[in-house]
Amino acid sequence: MATVSSAKSSQSLKPSVEEPRERILSAAGQEFAERGYEAATVRDICLAAGVNVAAVNYYFGDKRRLYTESVKHAHRERVAQVPLPEWPVGRPAAERLHDFVDNLLERMLGCTQPPWQVRLMLREILHPSDACREMVEDYMRPHFALLVSILDELCRGRLPQPELRRVAMSIIGQCFLYRAAGDVVGMLVPRAEIDTLHTPKQLADHVTRFSLAALGAAAPLPETPRFERESSA
Repeated sequence: MATVSSAKSSQSLKPSVEEPRERILSAAGQEFAERGYEAATVRDICLAAGVNVAAVNYYFGDKRRLYTESVKHAHRERVAQVPLPEWPVGRPAAERLHDFVDNLLERMLGCTQPPWQVRLMLREILHPSDACREMVEDYMRPHFALLVSILDELCRGRLPQPELRRVAMSIIGQCFLYRAAGDVVGMLVPRAEIDTLHTPKQLADHVTRFSLAALGAAAPLPETPRFERESSA
């Protein structure tokens, strides 16, 4: 019995097959975010990950594939931290739009994530490579299609698909501004206003109100929004 117990104990202490791969992805993401693809080296990545240089070829094939997988890994972790909401049947489209925008802004601005993950994804979005194409196909396109479907329901089918996609891009753009140009926003807006009115939740309220008003699905902006009335009740 002691032999079996010792064997089980030794097996439980062995790292899982995925551990080296995850360490490499994390180390690679940080290197690529800090130094860019060209300057980052496989040797430095493996040293930071505590693995042999040959491990990159074993798990990823080459440096280019490692870069692509590290970008997707960073985005996957972000989505896992703030997954899309699961809506009950019958939830109105306007409320689903608010939930979607709130989720997007929370993912961009609110949830905890190492700064390198944000920098890596932002670098890839601003200077896209094949990694960006894979990230779009695997993760972003399904979310974008969901947003378009919500807008189509709000508009009761009166807008053609190209116009719906433009509206969806406008909504995403409103959110992305605070991620990509947050420092500039801070220069334009008083500090007290940033602290009190530019939280992810409040920005979600604003973007939703602005978008619904533009679609003719809500009152003009000067009216106190229902989202704010409910939160203050």
